[in-house]
Amino acid sequence: MTISRSRLPRRSFGFARGVALAAGLAAALAVHAPAFAQETASATGSITMGSITMEGQGTVSVAPDMAVISTNVITGADTAAEALSQNSAAIAKVIAAIKADGIEARDIQTRGFSIQPRYERFDNASDRQPNIVGYEVRNGVEVNVRDLDRLGDLLTLVVESGANSVDNIRFEVSDPQDKLDEARKKAVEAARHKAEIFAAAAGVELGQIASIAETGIQMPQPLMMRAEGMLMSKGAPVPVEAGEETIAANVTIRWLLK
Repeated sequence: MTISRSRLPRRSFGFARGVALAAGLAAALAVHAPAFAQETASATGSITMGSITMEGQGTVSVAPDMAVISTNVITGADTAAEALSQNSAAIAKVIAAIKADGIEARDIQTRGFSIQPRYERFDNASDRQPNIVGYEVRNGVEVNVRDLDRLGDLLTLVVESGANSVDNIRFEVSDPQDKLDEARKKAVEAARHKAEIFAAAAGVELGQIASIAETGIQMPQPLMMRAEGMLMSKGAPVPVEAGEETIAANVTIRWLLK
């Protein structure tokens, strides 16, 4: 077989040229590879940032400034009409006495009106249907007392004027919103105080707040007290104590670390 020598130089030149190009490309990649890797690591490191999360609670004690009295007149009679007539006259007298004592009409509200039959009672068990022996009418008023210094005298007054049942006395805070806002401020201060202690111990510094959320509040619950056995001798005020209520707020705050 005969090989032409005139073609060998051309093939050798093309092969050499390809090798040279490949070597140049590899050298270029080797030069730029470290810089490429360094830029990638720097960008990744800036994404993650430390943070600290703390909870705080703020409380404020507040004395109730008003009371609500539930008082009733209960009347029994042979007929419903007679019981109603007697009851209406009695409760009207109670309401008149309350108004005469300076309580405004807006603070007096009728509550718990009812007419119920009264059945005969058997000493022994019996299958016989009991007969109606009379009727009982119950009518009451709920009174808002905005001056607690008058509460004892008013309790005595309603009984002396004809009320024969005082269900309960409920103490309330008329406008707790301002006290709640004060508790919220204290909750934020408490959370920041703890966060600063932890950050200082860890050798870091608090940055901007990333998130803040109110996680719960505690509002004053009406304090109920039975009025049974509280009434003293005629003309003497009923002794009452309102005590104090607690308003609380809870927050959770997350800070970024510098």
